[in-house]
Amino acid sequence: MKFIGKLLLTLLLLAVLAVVLLYVLGQTRWAAGWLSRWISDNSEYRLSVDKITHSWSNPEKITLEGVTLAQANQPQTLAAKQIDLAFSLRQITEPRYFSSVTLRDGTLNVKSQQGISLPIQADTLQLSNMALQSNDASWQLNAQKVNAGITPWQPTIAHVLGENNQFQFSAGSMTLNGIPASQVLVQGEIKQNQLLLSDFGADLAQGNLTGVASRAADGSWLIERLRLSNVRLQTPLTLEQFREQFTALPPITVKRFDLIDARLEGKEWAVNDLDLSLQNVTFQKGDWSSQDGSLSFNAGDLINGNFHLIDPIMNVQLSPAGVTITQFTTRWEGGLLRTSGHWLRANQRLQLDEVAMAALEYTLPINWHTLWLQPLPSWLAEVYISKLTTNRNLLIDINPDFPFQITALDGYGSNLLLAQDHQWGIWSGSLKLNGSDATFNKVDVRRPSLALDANTQQINVTELSAFMPDGLLDAKASVSQLPGKPFTLSFNGRSVPLNTLQQWGWQHVPLEGDGNLQLQLKGLLNNSAGPFKSSLQGHLQAASKEGQTVEQQLP
Repeated sequence: MKFIGKLLLTLLLLAVLAVVLLYVLGQTRWAAGWLSRWISDNSEYRLSVDKITHSWSNPEKITLEGVTLAQANQPQTLAAKQIDLAFSLRQITEPRYFSSVTLRDGTLNVKSQQGISLPIQADTLQLSNMALQSNDASWQLNAQKVNAGITPWQPTIAHVLGENNQFQFSAGSMTLNGIPASQVLVQGEIKQNQLLLSDFGADLAQGNLTGVASRAADGSWLIERLRLSNVRLQTPLTLEQFREQFTALPPITVKRFDLIDARLEGKEWAVNDLDLSLQNVTFQKGDWSSQDGSLSFNAGDLINGNFHLIDPIMNVQLSPAGVTITQFTTRWEGGLLRTSGHWLRANQRLQLDEVAMAALEYTLPINWHTLWLQPLPSWLAEVYISKLTTNRNLLIDINPDFPFQITALDGYGSNLLLAQDHQWGIWSGSLKLNGSDATFNKVDVRRPSLALDANTQQINVTELSAFMPDGLLDAKASVSQLPGKPFTLSFNGRSVPLNTLQQWGWQHVPLEGDGNLQLQLKGLLNNSAGPFKSSLQGHLQAASKEGQTVEQQLP
């Protein structure tokens, strides 16, 4: 019996010694290298571990140091200075399932690899001072100084971080799909291919971002709440290029979006001190829809090229029918502009109840003739103004071929259809304009006045008159609505300088002093075949005070 007892004691001591030797040997670099080679040779992964350590102060945990992991023939998935693996009772039946896995001081590529998932799972995955990277079609991600917790962690082929979990995430800096941010904080969950962000925030473009949002399985987004404040954004893009960036986004439904004290600047455009609030709108494929939405904004300045609005304020209501403009006011070109009305989606018609312009000092663009003939965008087929009023305006054209200036321009218009089939014009309605003084190509006149009525067939200019120092100019005209805008003009000048029409493009009149003029003229206002003057035909009769007369033809 003594022999058997000694034998059993010896075997026990040898077993303990073997365990101790294995425990000590397991924490050597040789053992770490052997384990790395065995896993690399017998799996689809390439693993490298510099050292394995264990401390009896934390007996439930082992630590791997200097770890790299990659799938065969794929970019590196993981590089970490240290990985802590905490054991759980569940490992008795599932050896690869840990209580927690902690990755420290390294880089994790969260892009899904092809055909295989990570070989371990855990109740909790923790990231400590890690970098996250992804470069797939949906997420272009580069995040630094990441601390995160994911519960549970069950990686799949399609999702390295799992498909059903709750998470908390913070990053010192992050670039997501080309948008840089810092001090990022995110809390949410992934559930059946849905991403639910219960709270997120970041420092973005020198401002602050907070919000609540979710992404459905089909990739569409629901923004419950998004708030951007004190943003200072600069971009090299034009306004059109900047807008086009958003047309490629998946469908987005916005319940509430607030932009507070923002400053945005791009190539030839800028918005300063912008406050904007948007509610209940869905954006998809460059278009929008809304059942009961609203948009309101105000800004210090809004600049697009030479177009500059000061202190614009706008409030609109959005519906399936279109847009209701309840208020739009702004200071523009030194004066005030005010309007209200509707934009109707069914016929792309902008229907304004009233447009009021006062004290403007407006210089026409040098190419305003060309701009007038260009078609309007697809979303704007018609422009209709029920009531137009202008008061004390200054209108200037600096075109060297025919400059003009009208001061103290007042006017009234009603039922004006100013665009039809995406083309500017005067398609219906009535308009009356008059000024205190004017200069037309170096010819000064007083009290210029114009009155017209338009319908679908023609524009009838019933009054076109002005006073000269000792005489009067008056005319009547008719402009057809046919292509090219054929027109006829009957012009009379009484006791006016006989060279008046010469300043306006007519040939030299071989008479001096004042007299009477009678001109009959016809042509095309929009001459597509050549210059405007090449379409003209006319007959002039001039008579001086001394009784001399001249008749001239054009051409």
